[in-house]
Amino acid sequence: MKKSFFILLSLFSITANAQQKAADSISKINILKHDTLTTSRIRSAAFIVPAALVTYGGLSLAVHPIRRIDYFVEAQVHKSDSSFSTNAESYFMWTPIALVYGLNLAGIHGKNNFVDRSAILVLATGFAGVSTEITKRITHRVRANNTNDLSFPSMHTSIAFMGAEFLAQEYDDQSPWFGVLGYGIGAATGVFRIYNRQHWFSDVVTGAGYGIISTKLAYFIYPTVKSWFIPHNRHAGNFDSGKKSMFSNTMLMPAVQNGNPGFSFSTNF
Repeated sequence: MKKSFFILLSLFSITANAQQKAADSISKINILKHDTLTTSRIRSAAFIVPAALVTYGGLSLAVHPIRRIDYFVEAQVHKSDSSFSTNAESYFMWTPIALVYGLNLAGIHGKNNFVDRSAILVLATGFAGVSTEITKRITHRVRANNTNDLSFPSMHTSIAFMGAEFLAQEYDDQSPWFGVLGYGIGAATGVFRIYNRQHWFSDVVTGAGYGIISTKLAYFIYPTVKSWFIPHNRHAGNFDSGKKSMFSNTMLMPAVQNGNPGFSFSTNF
């Protein structure tokens, strides 16, 4: 397992070089084309709704009347179809993300280029996955089907709404219906999780909030993260791959020392 993990790390080695040759290569493959990150702004008001969803879920852990809504919804689901079973949500949760890349392949381009939107997606997925998993481990809520105590919040719903917000961010400027479609798929994912008795209603609501916040946060901080590697040209209003960044002439590579895998780091100041 340790060797496999080390090999995987090797595949994702990060190198940065500010030489002109590298800059020319970047220019040729055009990864910075249609850069809109410098004009992207997310207002604090955009976080109100997802924050309210997370707050509702948090209150369900301590406020009994809110928790009773979970029991009521579960009872109604059980009464309507006690034998319901599907794994459709495992596909639905990734559908909004697939739509973003599918639309681009079809020639309907979103807000950002391939590299930028992919980096944003990685950040958003990391935020959603880590925050959701940590919360599960802290709260220890038992699932509706009593299989384990990792119910709160719903990871499937978190990823689905993360993707829904990703789709909306990339395509809302073209049509608000893209966002409606993404959020509809996210809601369907949550409903399936409830009907499969994998989650309570508040688990799904909180997962939706986590997913939306994760994507909004990724779009908010990504320009800063990108500037660490590719400096921002304030006068031109974009990122300049030909200038030196704080990680210029820096290399991070997997290494083995005394039989233990790790990283070697080198840089010139």
